[in-house]
Amino acid sequence: MLMIRLARFGSKKKPTYRVVVIEKERARDGRAVEIVGHYNPVCQPQVVSLKLDRIEHWIKSGAQPSDTVARLMKKYPVAEPAAAA
Repeated sequence: MLMIRLARFGSKKKPTYRVVVIEKERARDGRAVEIVGHYNPVCQPQVVSLKLDRIEHWIKSGAQPSDTVARLMKKYPVAEPAAAA
């Protein structure tokens, strides 16, 4: 079963995270199927970049987002691109 969850990177006391699609049984920082975003909680304000189109694709394919990823998707929705004038 595929999960969309966070993988920890960065140095001690300065974590950064990648939002990854990964097999549920793999280790937290194991080899991911695809990287679908980044999250940096240390910066002020926090930096979140998500590829919502790819996340939607994986959810339709049966992947389950973790509670944290679901919260990030709800809190930081990507605004629609402005129409070119």
